Amino acid sequence: MEFDRALADVAIILDRLAISYAVMGGLAVRVYGIPRATYDVDLTISLERERLPELFDALENAGYSIPKPYRSGWVDEVGNLPLVKFRLYLSKGRGIDVDVFLAECDFLREVISRRRMATLGDQEIWLVSPEDLILLKLVAGRPRDVADVGDVLFTQRELDKHYMQPGQTV
Repeated sequence: MEFDRALADVAIILDRLAISYAVMGGLAVRVYGIPRATYDVDLTISLERERLPELFDALENAGYSIPKPYRSGWVDEVGNLPLVKFRLYLSKGRGIDVDVFLAECDFLREVISRRRMATLGDQEIWLVSPEDLILLKLVAGRPRDVADVGDVLFTQRELDKHYMQPGQTV
């Protein structure tokens, strides 16, 4: 599957550059909830902004496209979380978007510290914990995210409910 290839590519690059990461979003839902279609790769990374050009160079060498605004140092924000994007173009004008949240706040640093190694397809990758996936989905709050929370709660039997209580996370 093309998403598995993109995820494997990105994970290999991040590991080679010694960048801690955790996959989240729809790909994490595949592991912790009920698998569903997803159209992008979402992850958070622990990386100083000064190292972004190094990451972008490695990604471009692997065939990814970095939009010019990100290349020039601009960082987007979604839900007050810093974000950069890049894309792997496929045949017939299709592509896979990769959304990367920079772990610059206490919460995302905690997410990375709580990550877990998991198998997705035939790749060993770092995933957010199921508790952090739920919290991230609640922050996003779209109808699909709320449904994902229900699926993860239904599927996962052992959750750290204390951690997920308001005021308990960093």
